[in-house]
Amino acid sequence: MIKHQNKIEKLIAEFCPNGVESKSIGEICQVSRGRVMSKDYLKDNAGEYPVYSSQTADNGIFGRINTYDYDGEYLTWTTDGAYAGSIFYRNGRFSITNVCGLLKAKSDNVNMKFLSYILATVSKKYVSAGMGNPKIMSNVMEKIKIQLPPLVIQEKIVKILNSFTELEAELEAELEAELEARKKQYEHYYFKLLTFELSVARKTLNEVANFRNGKGHEKHIDENGKYIVVNSKFVSTGGKVKKYSVGQISPVFRDDILMVMSDLPNGKALAKCFYVDINDKYTLNQRICALNVKKENELNSKYFYYALNRNRQLLRYDNGVDQTNLRKDDILKIKIPVPPIKEQERIVSILDKFDALVNNISTGLPAELKARRQQYEYYRGKLLTFKEKEYAKQ
Repeated sequence: MIKHQNKIEKLIAEFCPNGVESKSIGEICQVSRGRVMSKDYLKDNAGEYPVYSSQTADNGIFGRINTYDYDGEYLTWTTDGAYAGSIFYRNGRFSITNVCGLLKAKSDNVNMKFLSYILATVSKKYVSAGMGNPKIMSNVMEKIKIQLPPLVIQEKIVKILNSFTELEAELEAELEAELEARKKQYEHYYFKLLTFELSVARKTLNEVANFRNGKGHEKHIDENGKYIVVNSKFVSTGGKVKKYSVGQISPVFRDDILMVMSDLPNGKALAKCFYVDINDKYTLNQRICALNVKKENELNSKYFYYALNRNRQLLRYDNGVDQTNLRKDDILKIKIPVPPIKEQERIVSILDKFDALVNNISTGLPAELKARRQQYEYYRGKLLTFKEKEYAKQ
């Protein structure tokens, strides 16, 4: 990356030794907006050409129609909403709605991909949050100033930054593939270790565990609260999404297994469990139950957690159409295999190791990506920052 930067510095010294001139977007681009298009219009004129709007999901595509308003190389930006000021490079046939802005170069001295890179670093600073709706209108966009080096330098920088983007995408794909492989390996051993011959005793949860339900915490929610409220969002995200309570309304204790009893059709939270590893930290919300082992010399609590988590006997209550609400009796009548305690401990030891491996990769994935993105952003900033042009005094 430093090598690339040195090459750019040599080009700057050759083509603009006195610095790089700043120009407003209005000087270098034609600035316009799209037209009103309703969902009914999109439906009545469905086709192959994309219509871009103020969203950022799916590359900003609002829909597709059978005609196009623009054909060529442009930039669009979101004018309204939470993502106002987001910049997109477009090349092809498309249309835009009235909440999407459009930039077209006035001359061949502007590389639109370069403009997208440099404008993306500054556009968010010009977004106004008036009346609770962030905006960046055409008159504001026109006044934004950027440094525009000669075309040869723009093209060189674009080539370098494109390679950064490709490297970032490759890293993300590699890390996600690694995580997916580990998850599949974990699932394989999980089901293999928890599948037993018929000779192994099966017992109902009513025989081996105590059950209690949570309580509503609406009146006690406070971001400064001491206790973490265990709700379905908390359990389904592995404890990442938290709400806090000022009161310990429904206490849970170390070695309790907490399970989601209600979820939307085909949801990923139903019967998902959370293992409690410390006292006086959590409080149990309604529609979450707590189960604890009756006899620890017969049933290992952590084994019980693995056997119960997303248990297929409970997932059968999800018909894929209606919201599923597990009842106490539904839960307590299912049976789990109860092998000898030594075998339970062996299974826990293996699954704990796999669980830690998957969690380490899951945690490391965003951390690694964040570090690499910060590195790219640093060099991107370096490549897009130039000495201001000095003018001779008259």
